[in-house]
Amino acid sequence: MNDEARRKIWERYVEAWKLGAREAKAAALGDSVIAACTYRDPLAIAHGHAELISYMIEFHRQVPGGHFVTTHFQAHHDRSVARWNMVDGAGNVIGDGVSFGEYGESGMLTTMTGFFEPRAA
Repeated sequence: MNDEARRKIWERYVEAWKLGAREAKAAALGDSVIAACTYRDPLAIAHGHAELISYMIEFHRQVPGGHFVTTHFQAHHDRSVARWNMVDGAGNVIGDGVSFGEYGESGMLTTMTGFFEPRAA
């Protein structure tokens, strides 16, 4: 799998964060992330599609229309790093961070780890 193919997988995963409906998120994850995936960030750990989708839906409750825009992507040896902006529903950048991805034999993501400064409550 080449870097461009990994980028396409990454962007399909990122799209799942933007989609509103649970079914749409599931379809995007089904195209990009193995069912037994692990997601980690400073606020949560999610194992598998169901937990990850629930976390995504909670994100949308907190940030209506929120999503992520990849600003830089690099990949090699079944690993990737992506810098991104968190964008609200109006398109305003409200945060930024970096995520690391690991890809399995199928070419799909197995592990996603995000780093960002959590917003004050």
